[in-house]
Amino acid sequence: MNNQSLLLEVGLEEMPARFVTDAMNNLSGLVEKWLKDNRLRYKNIEAYSTPRRLAIVIKGLEGTQRDIEEEAKGPSKKIAMDESGNWSKAAQGFARGQKVSVDDLFFKELKGEEYVFVKKHVTGQKTVELLPQLKDVILRVPFPKNMKWGANDLRYVRPVKWLVALYGSEVIPFEITNVHTGNETIGHRFLGTTRQLADADSYVETLLSEHVMVNPVERKEAIRTQIERIAESEDWVIPIDDGLLEEVNNLVEYPTALFGNFDERFLKVPDEVLITSMREHQRYFPVKNKAGELLPHFVTVRNGDHRHLENVQKGNEKVLRARLADSEFFYQEDLKKSLDSRLPRLEAIVYHEKLGSVGDKVRRIEEISEKIAVKTGASPTQLNQTKRAAQLAKADLVTHMVNEFPELEGRMGEEYALKFGEEAEVAKAIREHYLPKQSGDQPPSTSIGAYVSVADKLDTIVTSFGIGNIPTGSQDPHGLRRQTAAVLTIFLSQEWDVNLFSVIKETLEIIAEKGLLNRDKVDVMKDMEDFIWLRYKNMLQERGVRYDVADAVLSTDIGFVSKTVYRAEFLMTLLNTNEFKKDVEAFSRVLNIAKKANDQAEVNTVLLKEQAEITLQNKAEEKQSKIAQLLEEGNISDAYAQLKELEPVIHDYFANIMVMAEDNDIKQNRLAQMKKVAAIITSFAEFQVIVFHAEE
Repeated sequence: MNNQSLLLEVGLEEMPARFVTDAMNNLSGLVEKWLKDNRLRYKNIEAYSTPRRLAIVIKGLEGTQRDIEEEAKGPSKKIAMDESGNWSKAAQGFARGQKVSVDDLFFKELKGEEYVFVKKHVTGQKTVELLPQLKDVILRVPFPKNMKWGANDLRYVRPVKWLVALYGSEVIPFEITNVHTGNETIGHRFLGTTRQLADADSYVETLLSEHVMVNPVERKEAIRTQIERIAESEDWVIPIDDGLLEEVNNLVEYPTALFGNFDERFLKVPDEVLITSMREHQRYFPVKNKAGELLPHFVTVRNGDHRHLENVQKGNEKVLRARLADSEFFYQEDLKKSLDSRLPRLEAIVYHEKLGSVGDKVRRIEEISEKIAVKTGASPTQLNQTKRAAQLAKADLVTHMVNEFPELEGRMGEEYALKFGEEAEVAKAIREHYLPKQSGDQPPSTSIGAYVSVADKLDTIVTSFGIGNIPTGSQDPHGLRRQTAAVLTIFLSQEWDVNLFSVIKETLEIIAEKGLLNRDKVDVMKDMEDFIWLRYKNMLQERGVRYDVADAVLSTDIGFVSKTVYRAEFLMTLLNTNEFKKDVEAFSRVLNIAKKANDQAEVNTVLLKEQAEITLQNKAEEKQSKIAQLLEEGNISDAYAQLKELEPVIHDYFANIMVMAEDNDIKQNRLAQMKKVAAIITSFAEFQVIVFHAEE
């Protein structure tokens, strides 16, 4: 059979929009692996999806598996042959099982022992004979949630409604939950019909004629283009949120964008409330003017064509009117009570059964944030603003608006704080203390927001570790990895010259004083340090730092976040230079031999007789305080320049000095000298773990 296209389509009840893209990609990946495992060559794979279907088209799929020559391993030689050198029954049985003669057997050494092997020519099967196995591939597609239906035992994302499996024009037979494969696909739920496919290559075109744009990339681009045309014709600015666009794309099969209007009175409600209501409840795109002001219009995407759009517009306007009226009511009700007056209600909200109420957490945040502010040299005004922001940070959790839209926490706190006369810095900090919420988010832009944000996150992390709720494997229900990464990000962005671990120790003391630990403080701190080390490494690698360079820096003092990151990034700029390789070679020799020194060893200068060891001692004493001072100031490049001056002295030392001398006193003194120089080197990095590859 000549090369032909293969179509695989799984028709389903509507899937949740957030499942569709991942499901399509997973199906494509599983099919690709199956083709590779089965030695089937092809030109390319095209993946398609809509809310009601997942599909794969494989272009140029060979009609037959490739033939292969393979070796099969049998018993060891001592089992395969008897004492007379004849084939044993085990060897004869192996040959029969492989459908060859014992004359075809040969020996091959494997891990120091000889085994019987046989070479076999495996003739490839016809592709059509293998394709029914794709049923198992379909059933292996993972989904966040599955369901059962009818009397079937299968758990799948949604009930299977139809199946198409065509190799060229030939149907590949299999069934799932009594739904059998065929050559009929189903078009748009309202605008399309059931259509028979002539062959796999006609899939996309046939469905388009039935009002289904099955290519998600083209469908998304069509939505974007239609929205941009509306914006151009109406002289509007329509911000297209990528997440919303992706969701809308997976809600429709044949998109048509249209716009509607709402009453201008709703514009008195904060923009973010209106936008959130439109986006979260209705999947609408907001409309703005050239100045960035919200206008009383919206854009939505219909799953259908252009017919009767005026009816669709009116229906959407009616639904949105009710949603915005609710938001308006919640906003007006919230403005009847200040944030201060809401604080007592936080006492009734349980934060954690072992850690008290949200009110208790707020008081801890106040105390922790104040200590951080003092450590960073905050002014009296900043201290007062920090206390106030911490006090009000969680007050909006008991507002109507945040109860309706939890994603507006912090944002509504800022809005209400300003309405009730709080300082702008305090209001902004209330919003910013939730930042960064996830990887890639911007950290707080203000010191006040950063103080409260770190305090909030450290309270969550340290109390969780204190009661034994430590992330394991993929389990991290409290998001401690994310929050720890956020703390590192904030320390880095603020460039605080404060030791992170000293802040954690003070936080731990505060929590211990309140009787919230059920573990030993030393154990909690050790677990915290290990946990933070891993988050540090992830952060460095995300910033482009190579794994071994990260290890080299993280093996030293990492309490000062910005200095640690800058050291790692500085070393990355040196990696491919020949001079750096010479430096690392010298530093590594010192670090490796220094491990043999006694921990309490001190250099006795009286025993330094050779010029090379005297020179090294003098140079080390000269550089020690300079390097320490420059590192403390964060002057990384100058600190390294000072360290680099040790390199020729170290090379000269090893060229002229035998550290492991016969005289034990001299040997121990030289080891102590190595230990002293090693301490200077490791104040910058553990250079011996840096790996140089041949191409470098």
